[in-house]
Amino acid sequence: MQLLQHKYLKLAVGLVLLGLSIWQFTKGHIGNGIFLLLLFLLVMFLYVRNEYLLAAFFKLRKEDMEGAERILMKIRNPEQALIKPQQAYYNMLLGMIYSRKNISKAEKFLRKALKLGLVLKQDQAMAKLSLAGIMMAKRNKREATRLLNEAKKLDKKGLMKDQIRMMKQQLKRI
Repeated sequence: MQLLQHKYLKLAVGLVLLGLSIWQFTKGHIGNGIFLLLLFLLVMFLYVRNEYLLAAFFKLRKEDMEGAERILMKIRNPEQALIKPQQAYYNMLLGMIYSRKNISKAEKFLRKALKLGLVLKQDQAMAKLSLAGIMMAKRNKREATRLLNEAKKLDKKGLMKDQIRMMKQQLKRI
């Protein structure tokens, strides 16, 4: 799948498959048309949801940071290979991975992810919560408080309520 890493190449292959599928339907070859249509849908799914990001999310859920980083490093040029929302999630994943190794690198990736625009409010809250933790480690109380308050506003479902409360208690000690 290394060949189809460029986002416009995936789009072009998908359109060719769609054209071939329509052509097969008009010729009366329904089976071939359905098969090509299914291939088109697979390519379009991978255009919207990058296969490397899906695999990295899966590795991260199993807490295999090295495996997730290895998978993400297979994306050679993220600006060229990924659409804008995917670039945001790519940077968020790298930020989460580097938050255990190198907090300055993690901060850079998380800020870039927020700048590019994470789609879900919950993901924005998680990124801001991680950034608040980094700011606490850097002893920047004002920035950490601001980020925690923003994360609290974004966390409508209350999934991160305990983590936010715990971090606010830790902020009092700084």
